[in-house]
Amino acid sequence: MNSLERIERAAGVLAELGRPQLAVVLGSGLSEVLPLAAKKTLSFQDIPGFPRPTVAGHSGQVEVGKVGEREVLVQRGRIHFYEGYDLFEVVIPVRAYALLGVKTLVITNASGGIADGFHPGDLVLITDHINMLGGNPLRGPNLDRLGPRFPDMTAAYDPELRALARRVGEQLGIELKEGVYVATMGPSYETPAEIRAFKTLGADLVGMSTVPEVIAARHAGMRVLGISCVTNYAAGLSGQPLSHEEVMETTRRKAAELSRLLAALVPQL
Repeated sequence: MNSLERIERAAGVLAELGRPQLAVVLGSGLSEVLPLAAKKTLSFQDIPGFPRPTVAGHSGQVEVGKVGEREVLVQRGRIHFYEGYDLFEVVIPVRAYALLGVKTLVITNASGGIADGFHPGDLVLITDHINMLGGNPLRGPNLDRLGPRFPDMTAAYDPELRALARRVGEQLGIELKEGVYVATMGPSYETPAEIRAFKTLGADLVGMSTVPEVIAARHAGMRVLGISCVTNYAAGLSGQPLSHEEVMETTRRKAAELSRLLAALVPQL
C-alpha cells in the first residue's frame, strides 16, 4: 500500500462519522475539552492507517458531532515524533481530514513558556513556528492530490482566525496572548542553554508537537488556528525540575476555560 492509499483508507472510514469542514486537535491533557452533541466516535485503533498514541493524556479518539449548529471533528489526543513514529505517520490524521473535506484546523498543545511575561496557565495564540525537529513531514514524493511540492508557509497561522479568536476572547473575558512556538524532538525536556538559544532565535513557547501537523495542513490548503496552553516555565527559568505531571495538572486546570473559548469560537469559524 502506498502513502496516499493509506491516507485514503483512513479518510474512507472517517467518512462514516460525517464530512465536517472544521477539525479541532486537542493536545496533552486537553482530551476532554469541547464536548460534542449528537456525536459519533472512533478510536484510533479502528481507523486504518492511524498510529496509536502511547502517552498519558492522549485518549486517541476521533469524534464528529455538533457545537451549536456547526458540525465539527474533534481529535482527542495526538501522535508525537518522539513516540517512534516517523513524521509521515504523525500527520496521517490531518491529511485524512483534508481528504474528508476539512478546510479549517484548530490545533492545541501544551507548552513551556520562554518569553518574559508568559506564565503557567496562559492561553497563547500561535503566530508562527520554528521547526527544530530535524525533519519535515512532506519529505519524499509529493502527494499531488493533497497539495503542491513547495507549499508557502508565510502565514501558516491564519491572521484572520487569530483576530476572530481575540475578539471572542475579549467578549468572554479570556486573555489571549500571542507568540512564536518552537518544536523540539523530545522526549527529554530542553536544557537551560537550549532555552536561552531558542529565546535568542525569537521563540516564545516550546513543545514537542504541532509543527508537523501544521505543515501538512497548510500543504493541503487548510486554514490553521493554533492555541497553546502554557503549562510551566521552560527549563532554567524557574529553578524547578520539569515534569509531565505538572503539564497534566495545568491543562486540567485550564480545560474549562479553553472549552468555553472553543465553544464560542467554533460556530464562527
